[in-house]
Amino acid sequence: MRDAGAFVIDADVVAREVVAPGEPALEAVIERFGEQLRRPDGSLDRAELGRIVFADPAALRELEAIVHPAVRPRILAAIEAAMGERVAAVVIEAIKLVEGGLAHVCDEVWLVTCEPAEQRERLAGRGMAAGEAARRVAAQGDVGERLAGAATRIVDTSGSEDVARRRALDAYAEALGGRT
Repeated sequence: MRDAGAFVIDADVVAREVVAPGEPALEAVIERFGEQLRRPDGSLDRAELGRIVFADPAALRELEAIVHPAVRPRILAAIEAAMGERVAAVVIEAIKLVEGGLAHVCDEVWLVTCEPAEQRERLAGRGMAAGEAARRVAAQGDVGERLAGAATRIVDTSGSEDVARRRALDAYAEALGGRT
């Protein structure tokens, strides 16, 4: 979407920012999940935290309760900043857009899907161990079923990267009504 002229806000990037050294959310995460998650440089060991929360749904909810309230105002500020720029659209890439209470600020809510086996394969292709990839996919549950009612558009990205990209860009062009 960025290549097509959109201003993209990646909620995962924002989530990393709010748990950076010196941020209150980092201290809250360390307090809840343990000092062993603080690396020698003061940063959060996200891989170890991921192993903890993706194996325990209650722990994942607790982490989200810490991080989401810190992420939301930053995303809203980024939207505000983007509105002053000449961009075709503002895109918020967020797995928890609906649950995080940001769907209401969007003109459209896209549910981007792909087959679970392919999702695990893609995670493994990024260097994640097969077991960890399976836990992450399982932790999302049936996202399609759970969020389909909130979606204004569903984009299936199964298949090759080229096919997935084409589907996404076609949906983007359609959303803009052919404008670029």
